[in-house]
Amino acid sequence: MARVKHIPRPGKRTRRSSSSNANESEEKKKRRNRPGTVALREIRKFQKAVNLLIPCAPFVRCVKQITNQLSMEVSRWTAEALLALQEAAEEHLVRMFEGGMLCALHAKRVTLMKKDLELTRRLTGIGCAR
Repeated sequence: MARVKHIPRPGKRTRRSSSSNANESEEKKKRRNRPGTVALREIRKFQKAVNLLIPCAPFVRCVKQITNQLSMEVSRWTAEALLALQEAAEEHLVRMFEGGMLCALHAKRVTLMKKDLELTRRLTGIGCAR
């Protein structure tokens, strides 16, 4: 057999590299997750959560702005009414996105597009002028 010169590898320990071992632990790369793992974790987290996703103050400002544009008579809202309206709006948006994702999956895509949401609105009969 031929003789081969062995070169120490950076990952292996050697007797004289005990002081450099501490440097190796500092140089370790941060652990990365596979693509999609974090997204699935976030989906599970938001499905378990019971709190509202839209911040309350911007939603209230939006409701009051729309109310002022449509009617000057209605200017005051109770907290319960605003909360009920926000819950209904979030539920509507979640259902819309669920339907849109089903349309995207039916088209053999994983990316949600504008045309998926438009098809969902047409199929559910929301926002159609007939």
